[in-house]
Amino acid sequence: MPVARDITAIDSFTEEMQKLGYEAKGENGIPGRRYFQKGGDDRTHHVHIYEEGSKEILRHLAFRNYLRCHPEDAEAYGSLKMKLAERFPYDINSYIEGKYNFLKELEQKALAWITSSDRG
Repeated sequence: MPVARDITAIDSFTEEMQKLGYEAKGENGIPGRRYFQKGGDDRTHHVHIYEEGSKEILRHLAFRNYLRCHPEDAEAYGSLKMKLAERFPYDINSYIEGKYNFLKELEQKALAWITSSDRG
């Protein structure tokens, strides 16, 4: 997850990212983000870019680190995503909606975990 001093400067790299096979998605629902995706419907690669100081940086890193340290939650999340992908192979909105509540629950756990980890 690259971090930029000025998020609008990232827009000048869109063409270069496209040459590497990425699709530019702009903010894609999160203000202040630049999102690039590779792999079409398989979405093999994701690049989230934020500006220094964005609260989204902590959220993303906490989520990633939490899943690395809690394999049971990572497995449950992966299993849910696989089931949703099978159920909604061509309906990304239903896929996203189907994982939303579980994802938000995990995010809250991750933020609480990272905050308590930082304290001691």
